[in-house]
Amino acid sequence: MKDYYSEQGIPEADAPNCPLVKSLAGQTALVTGANSGIGKAIAVALGHAGANVVVNYVSREEEAYRTLDEVRHCGAKAIACRADVSREDEVKQMFRTMLSEFGTVDIVVNNAGLQKDAPFDELSVEAWDLVLNVNLRGQFLCAREAVREFKRRGVRRNVSCSAGKILCVSSVHDVIPWAGHVNYAASKGGVAMMMKSIAQEVAPYRIRVNSISPGAVRTPINESAWNNREAYNSLMTLIPYKRIGEPSEIGRAAVWLASDDSDYITGATIYVDGGMTLYPGFETGG
Repeated sequence: MKDYYSEQGIPEADAPNCPLVKSLAGQTALVTGANSGIGKAIAVALGHAGANVVVNYVSREEEAYRTLDEVRHCGAKAIACRADVSREDEVKQMFRTMLSEFGTVDIVVNNAGLQKDAPFDELSVEAWDLVLNVNLRGQFLCAREAVREFKRRGVRRNVSCSAGKILCVSSVHDVIPWAGHVNYAASKGGVAMMMKSIAQEVAPYRIRVNSISPGAVRTPINESAWNNREAYNSLMTLIPYKRIGEPSEIGRAAVWLASDDSDYITGATIYVDGGMTLYPGFETGG
């Protein structure tokens, strides 16, 4: 792949490669949609930081097990668990499996999501429901099970300052409108307000809830936006920092938000976007 990117004049990996410390030793993390892209990078980063990891997936089982191998290569314990996060019964079974294997959970990363795009007047009810069910209902179901376990168990003071951490993976489109992707943008806007409302409610129990909102990140789902020089140059008009993000950068942000280094942060959204939410069209005064 390096030769291809070089030929296209696209930087292959121009993000810093910073080492991770074992800041999450003794903790267990669930990452939904962890068989590819951002979810995979978060799972591997949490493993590097010392956490046990549950790799959730709903399809492409072989990719989930590749993630599992990478997490275990970090020296972490890990299991794969198939569950459709939009189905309450499957989410509850996933939590039962996780608690049976590891005893409890300390970190839940709500990453599973998808797109089903169409012009608004052609958007079907089925496409609307599919995206909202996975992207928003799925985060609600997993967060609810996590809060139940965190409240039951309380703070494990020899492990973490908090009783538990929930990270909602959202998108810059929780604040930036996106024509042609109304169902996706609506789901991410819903995640933003759901996250804040949950954070407000559960803070007295020492449960922290935050969001990570990525911008353009080099993943298979958006390959058409960066896989040749013309597409990459067009993308750069939206990014003041003038480079695409790497999945590992989202992983490092997740580790920090899950660690005690960020213990006083709850109800916050961290935009990992190279400045996309700075509205670069106005950089010369509009």
